[in-house]
Amino acid sequence: MDKYKVTGMSCAACAARIEKAVSDVNGVTECAVSLLTDTMTVSGSADSGDIIAAVESAGYGASCYTGEITFENDEIPGLRRRFLSSLVFVLILMYISMGHMMWGWPVPELAEDHMVSGIIQMILCTVVMVLNRKFFVSGFSRTANMDTLVSLGSSASYIYSAVMLVMGEHEHLYFESAAMILVLITLGKLLEAISKGRTTDALKGLMELKPQTAHVLSDGVFREVSVSEVREGDVFAVKAGERIPFDGMVLRGTASVDESSLTGESIPADKEEGSDVYEATVNKAGYIECRVLKTGDDTFLSRIISMVADASATKAPVAKLADRVSAVFVPAVIAAACVTFSVWMITGSEFGFALSRGISVLVISCPCALGLATPVAVMAGSGRGARDGILFKNSRALEELGKVKTAVFDKTGTLTEGRPEVTDVYPLGKMTEEELMKLAYSAEINSEHPLAAAVVRAAGETEPYEVSDFEVYPGNGIGCTVNGMRLLAGSMKFMTGNKLVTEEISAIEKKVSSEGKSVLVFALDGTPAGVIACRDKLREDAKESVERLESMGISTVMLTGDNKMAARAAAREAGITHVIPEVLPDMKAEAVSVLRKAGKVMMAGDGINDAPALTAADCGIAVGAGTDIAIDAADTVIMRNSLKDIPAAVALSRRTLRNIRQNLFWAFGYNVVCIPIAAGVFYGAGILLNPMICAAAMSLSSFCVVTNALRLNMIDIYDKSKDRMRKHADIEGILEEISEIMEDDTMKKELEVRGMMCEHCEAAVKKALEAVDGVEKASPDHKKNRVKLKLSKDVSEDTLKNAVKEAGYEA
Repeated sequence: MDKYKVTGMSCAACAARIEKAVSDVNGVTECAVSLLTDTMTVSGSADSGDIIAAVESAGYGASCYTGEITFENDEIPGLRRRFLSSLVFVLILMYISMGHMMWGWPVPELAEDHMVSGIIQMILCTVVMVLNRKFFVSGFSRTANMDTLVSLGSSASYIYSAVMLVMGEHEHLYFESAAMILVLITLGKLLEAISKGRTTDALKGLMELKPQTAHVLSDGVFREVSVSEVREGDVFAVKAGERIPFDGMVLRGTASVDESSLTGESIPADKEEGSDVYEATVNKAGYIECRVLKTGDDTFLSRIISMVADASATKAPVAKLADRVSAVFVPAVIAAACVTFSVWMITGSEFGFALSRGISVLVISCPCALGLATPVAVMAGSGRGARDGILFKNSRALEELGKVKTAVFDKTGTLTEGRPEVTDVYPLGKMTEEELMKLAYSAEINSEHPLAAAVVRAAGETEPYEVSDFEVYPGNGIGCTVNGMRLLAGSMKFMTGNKLVTEEISAIEKKVSSEGKSVLVFALDGTPAGVIACRDKLREDAKESVERLESMGISTVMLTGDNKMAARAAAREAGITHVIPEVLPDMKAEAVSVLRKAGKVMMAGDGINDAPALTAADCGIAVGAGTDIAIDAADTVIMRNSLKDIPAAVALSRRTLRNIRQNLFWAFGYNVVCIPIAAGVFYGAGILLNPMICAAAMSLSSFCVVTNALRLNMIDIYDKSKDRMRKHADIEGILEEISEIMEDDTMKKELEVRGMMCEHCEAAVKKALEAVDGVEKASPDHKKNRVKLKLSKDVSEDTLKNAVKEAGYEA
């Protein structure tokens, strides 16, 4: 996705026109323009030159995004000067034209003559129009936009008044209306710009945390230099009380670092040699020397800022209707103004009255409110989440999370602390507890599984045996050769398939599983050697978080590779309603996909091992993840290890979505109600709006939308009392379907067979495997060196390998 800076936009119609022009470029698959940040994101293979040319052909300017994120609104000083300068002249104009009639003020001696008064009014109005010439330059360009409506309304009043002045009709002058329209619209633009700036306060605060200098090692001495001069690999020092200027790794020293600016976690993190440190975090105590790993836009803080900024630049699905309306809004309003003028003229009204109605229609219409309704709410919501370490990658993620009906949790590392500990050791036969632990340690030290890490920690300083031929069976277990003997270790299901589970092991497993523990079964040369039980402690906030999700009408499901008894025990402790046990890693994504039949699904995991499942869900949430993998895999990233942030993120999403709907209702409702009133539809009932009042209403409409979005900055997303209950999804039938799929999947295996060269080889392998008891069907493919098996019962892998070996091939 490429990003561009766009100039010249004034309303939603401009954004819609640019999107249409760029979408027509060959190679563009998606285009989204943000009126809030004046940026454009484009997906596809189109050349940047062609994209910029398309924007320019539509009447606007564009340039490739430099990557530097700024939230300073350069328009505010200019708008303020324009408004104040114009206000001075328009107040004099109002005094001369209306002061004597409305307030009984004395008419200046110079203006007592009607012709002189009219000329003075025209001069003052001309000055105001020159000061606000931007409306006319933009409005009368080759593209119609909001400025077109304003400039047409003001110009029509001015030209009509000038003609009346020349004809001596001093009673029908509207110079004050022509000028006041421009002043009020400028005031509205100023208020809107100020309010828009406040929606990014959270991100501005993060950017202000970035240090400007760093103490960098140079010629054996630490010198203070600008951060722009530092490169990856340099060494920098951080004293107590200083902010860390880069992402890096500690080389020397220890420190207590406050990372709340990134994670929202108030408790400082201890840092020592080898620890990672991040830009903008504060060294509360200690002294560390670190190596620079990332600088500038590559730091983790910069990625957070970029992510939240990009969220507002993408289109939320809820905004599609507003986009379609914005694309035709200005031409439709101009047509409505012409019809209004024509109808009043046909019905016999005076020319000035009919013109006033047409002008009122032009200036009261507001396409800007339509264009701002969604992006200002998304920016405010994203910024509010960023303050608590909740990051949404795009506006779609922010919207989808509020619609989820089912929340799926991975168990290990998500619901639990992710640090299992060995609780029980059961040696079998002549094996002693010490020997079993040494054997387990020797094998598991090569594995990356959390249960393997628990065994390694429990073994302490044990000297391992020499290990060779180490193999990993993903989701099942491991195999290796220890002191010349073949060791297999893994789950009950894996070891049962290899016919290595005895009644004694089954009894042990039943006992520890009822306590929510997981088991590792070990066998040496085909003989059971023992069982090690581990338990991963449930997070303290797991139950509270699950209860809040359930109270919000979201069904909770736990996915785990544990057996049924252990899984149900853990689910009961967490308060989770539904459990899908014995799920292999590659089956998680399929389970999530099936659950989507009952509505939107959220998947919460660690963001690394669960990447396929996170991607398969409508909204993937990586919990407590600070890795690039997590950010890439998930739609939403929870920076700190707190499950409370998941229901809080859902609450924030719902409140943001509600805010967007309020904004859209106001934007549509305002135009639907006000345009007929401005046209004089209710004139018979005595309701009629002066063009100046119409301009004031139009100028405040966008301000109201932005101000409503700012309310999101004040909400407490952890306050349960504001949650709204919704009907739970019926997922019982879906869970049964998943169970059937998984049971069917357990009866399938796939072998890698080397040596097959042709169809005859396939036939030989097929015959050998289908002769094995339990193999219903074998489907070899010599091109892929794979054989797919359908089984009628569990068949050990060794049995299958031996059958292939006897046929003359290697599996």
